[in-house]
Amino acid sequence: MEEELKCPICRRFYTKPVLFPCSHSFCMACAVNLQEPAQQLIPQVTCSEDGTQVINDTVDFPEIDKVSIVSETDSGVVCNSRPSSYVGTPSLANIFTQTLQSCTYGIKCPLCHKLVFLDDSGAHALPPHRVLEAIVDKYTQQKHVEIKCELCENGSSNATTMCEQCEVFYCDTCRDSCHPSRGSLAKHNLVAPAQGKTILRAKNKSKDAKCYEHSEEQLSMFCTGCKIPVCFTCSQEGRHTTHDVQALGALCKGSKSELSQNLQSLSEKAKSGTEFIQRLKAMTESVNGNSNEFEATVVAQCDALIEAIKKRKVELLESVQVEKDNKVKTLKEQVSHCTSLLQRTTGLLQFCIEVLKESNPSSFLQVSNGLIDRVAAADTNFNKEMELAPRVSPEFELTLDNTPALHAVQTLNFFQMKAPGQPFIIPEECSAENNSVTIAWQPYPSSVVEAYTLELDDGNGGDFRVVYVGREMICTVDGLHFHSIYNARVKAHNHAGESPYSELVSLQTAEVAWFTFDNTTTHQDIMFTNNNLSITCNSFDHRVALGTVGFSKGIHYWEVTIDRYDSHTDPSIGIARFDVDKGLMLGKDDKAWSMYIDYQRSWFIHRDEHTNRTDGGIKCSSVIGCILDLNNHTLSYFIDDEPHGPIAFTDLHGVFFPAVSINRNVQVTLRTGIEPPVESEGSASDEE
Repeated sequence: MEEELKCPICRRFYTKPVLFPCSHSFCMACAVNLQEPAQQLIPQVTCSEDGTQVINDTVDFPEIDKVSIVSETDSGVVCNSRPSSYVGTPSLANIFTQTLQSCTYGIKCPLCHKLVFLDDSGAHALPPHRVLEAIVDKYTQQKHVEIKCELCENGSSNATTMCEQCEVFYCDTCRDSCHPSRGSLAKHNLVAPAQGKTILRAKNKSKDAKCYEHSEEQLSMFCTGCKIPVCFTCSQEGRHTTHDVQALGALCKGSKSELSQNLQSLSEKAKSGTEFIQRLKAMTESVNGNSNEFEATVVAQCDALIEAIKKRKVELLESVQVEKDNKVKTLKEQVSHCTSLLQRTTGLLQFCIEVLKESNPSSFLQVSNGLIDRVAAADTNFNKEMELAPRVSPEFELTLDNTPALHAVQTLNFFQMKAPGQPFIIPEECSAENNSVTIAWQPYPSSVVEAYTLELDDGNGGDFRVVYVGREMICTVDGLHFHSIYNARVKAHNHAGESPYSELVSLQTAEVAWFTFDNTTTHQDIMFTNNNLSITCNSFDHRVALGTVGFSKGIHYWEVTIDRYDSHTDPSIGIARFDVDKGLMLGKDDKAWSMYIDYQRSWFIHRDEHTNRTDGGIKCSSVIGCILDLNNHTLSYFIDDEPHGPIAFTDLHGVFFPAVSINRNVQVTLRTGIEPPVESEGSASDEE
């Protein structure tokens, strides 16, 4: 606690500490040095346009919280409310300034900058801090700290004497100059510093026990407003009669109890801090072990890189050697070839020279024609056969590109990688539409994520299956079952490992299907209106249009309304696979199951096989209903809410899309999102 026992101004142990109203403490000598004439610190009062006196708070005034007026005769502290909260009140301004103008000195606390105003006694009127002085005295005794001279400016000299009457410690130099043994000072008793400390403790104890104004009265009460101890007489007759005065012992006990409780709380925090420091020290020890292990890993990885470079160096040198051998071999072969040609040419030259020496004309002419042809041919082919350019260059036209590897080595650094934290699914951004669900999520803060894995159950509480792997943080899954609740979860992963799964999110697909005709997969001769709910065709041949939703489970019902019907044509309505031939009448191939109908009768058709002719046709405004029961794997039809024919198709398994094929004589409108007729629901439940 040594720092608590040092004055914040002189940075030495407190000497005769005094207590400011703001609860800060300073040495008496430091407080004296801080005091200024009060007029330099008093806020100015000016008059406003309407004649009201206003306190000018532009200089120092905002830093005043409490104004204290202290004197030798009245050691109390008078605290007024912050004047700036009543700016414009003339009486308050007058009271405030008149009160302060009676003060001689003022001190601005160097720590909190609050002001205290004093009378002629200045800093000497501040109450002494007896508790702090006693603790400093006890601490310096235990530490055998030398008592310093109170008059030396730098405080570097040790005290040699103390005046019992002046209560000041002197070094020899200050004693000779400030306290000579002549005149009235000759009667003062000078004692050793240690003895002087004992005398001061006794004096302070006796001072504390007796009232300053009523010397015979014990200090048994405490004025909470003035913050000083008083006697019983002061509380009944003096200036403290209107103040809050309490019993000294009881108030002290209560304050000590409050301080003890605060200390207990602080002690618990200090204990936690101590334990934390111990953990930090333990971590320091583990850091050493982890550092050695990590250094070994770095060395092993660097050694592996060096070995890889050495291995690659050997491979590159082998490549250079092979290139060198190839060049040498090629050049030697060219030298051999050229040497052989040159030998033949030289032999021919020498032979011809000898022939030219023949003196017999007839003999020469016998061989001249042949030699002329040979020499001419040799001359013509010489450059071609000689290959006067080298077959290979003696230079090695190879460059070792080490820039990427060098850059990689130079930028080789540590990368902090650990398994990512648990990602969070964002419920407000998740949705379900028809038989598709959209799931959105976000990573754990500060996690390094290379990819996410999204998993979905089977809509019936079964096992999860992976539906997406990638870096995106939103995914739409299509082709699910209607009227089912799907649970989704997501996890993140990187090279270091995988995160835990996120919390589940549950999404329910629609009970009934809402869909339109699909303008992206339909034949180009089909024309769309009414937000893709109505279609017509500009071809005399049938063209197929599919719905936007496929079914694989459950009971589904939709209707097709005949808006226009000309020339007794026969639209075909039913279901199809996604890859059905869209240029044929629906049902002509093995990818569609349908009913085609005219104004008198209908047939079921699949694989171009016509079955179950049924009387009853359609007209303009007729409504054809389709019931696809994938629980029982059947397809049935209604016309104008009445069943039409027997069950059209059975043994239907897989994914089926609503489908229609029409030509230019028909316009139809699709109606979806409706419940199956009651009769079909009853029959379906009976079959189940």
